[in-house]
Amino acid sequence: MDLFSGAGGMSYGFHAHQDFRLAAAVDAQKSKPSRGSLCCNGTYAANIGVAPMDIDLQEASSISLAKRVRASGSLRNPTVLTACPPCTGFSRTLPRNHREDDPRNSLVSRVSDFAAALKPKIVIVENARELLHGNFKLHSENLRSRLTDLGYNVHAKTYRFDRFGLPQRRERTIIIAASEGLHVRTLDDLWDGLRLNPKALTVRRAIWDLPEVEAGAAHPDDLDHRSSKVTQPVLDRIRAIPHDGGSWINLFESPETADLATPAMKKFFEEGLTNHFSDVYGRMAWDQPAPVIKRECSHVGNGRYSHPEQDRLCTVRELAILQGFPSDYKFGASGRQDAYRHVGDAVPPLISYQLAWLCHWMLTGNRPASSSFILPKTTLRSDDVAEEAQHFLIA
Repeated sequence: MDLFSGAGGMSYGFHAHQDFRLAAAVDAQKSKPSRGSLCCNGTYAANIGVAPMDIDLQEASSISLAKRVRASGSLRNPTVLTACPPCTGFSRTLPRNHREDDPRNSLVSRVSDFAAALKPKIVIVENARELLHGNFKLHSENLRSRLTDLGYNVHAKTYRFDRFGLPQRRERTIIIAASEGLHVRTLDDLWDGLRLNPKALTVRRAIWDLPEVEAGAAHPDDLDHRSSKVTQPVLDRIRAIPHDGGSWINLFESPETADLATPAMKKFFEEGLTNHFSDVYGRMAWDQPAPVIKRECSHVGNGRYSHPEQDRLCTVRELAILQGFPSDYKFGASGRQDAYRHVGDAVPPLISYQLAWLCHWMLTGNRPASSSFILPKTTLRSDDVAEEAQHFLIA
């Protein structure tokens, strides 16, 4: 059962595993107040085959949720309960989060209430790195304390997901709690003794062979291979930024391109603050991992989301592949901006599939072979993973 299920990033890893069945999911589909519904439940249903319950978990009691799930006949108690509460209130990219405790942060410790009512054997929580290291880490401390009181053994750690094959510099916290009698396993355990081909982590590997599209257009054979339409000044600005890793700072290398800079860029450059928002309007680099793909990735002004060569924002499909989604995942149930948000909000399925195998290991005692936990149709391949004593051929 998946709480805060979004577009299905966490669920998909379990859905793809032959020994798990997604019995229930819950998401209130809340976007920012002025934007209405995030419309993620339609995307979830299109890919997982389960219609999530539209319930606000900040208001619903754990007992009422458990009763509703049991009354539906989906399950009595889930074997695994996953939960990915909103991380916006923890993210270090928002200055106010260093001084104000967002009310949504309390949803983290509420996961223990749902665990108490649903009695799963395993609980997995994913969130921002600041859940463990930020000013409001008390929420993760409360969660861990409550789960311990319920009899769970709890492990919490922050990971860089490129360690596990995601072609993106994504850093996230994972909390794993196992009921009495089960041994907690972690991603470190899963990858112990294994090494990864560095070529698997590059933007080139991920999106090199996708067909070209124009800004604002979609490819006729894949409507999720679509990019945002931009104004002419924005398009001129993108065209002036060098291919393969260029930045807005490069605009000031000539008077002609300097005129294309925004007032904010000119101010930062004049004050020597070239490290400020350096990823804004930046192009991805072919032979490096992608930068963190955040929720608001639907505009080049929000981060390094421009294509390495083509003069446009990366498409929904390209960012989804870099986020570890299978290449045929469907986002068409939502509008373009929401589709970008669904990608940026998600737990990478490439990682959640590994978490599913971790749960399988904990439940059965059988450690999976590395070939087992490679999610099909993603950028990671079986031959990208080898024993530490082995070496990869350099082509």
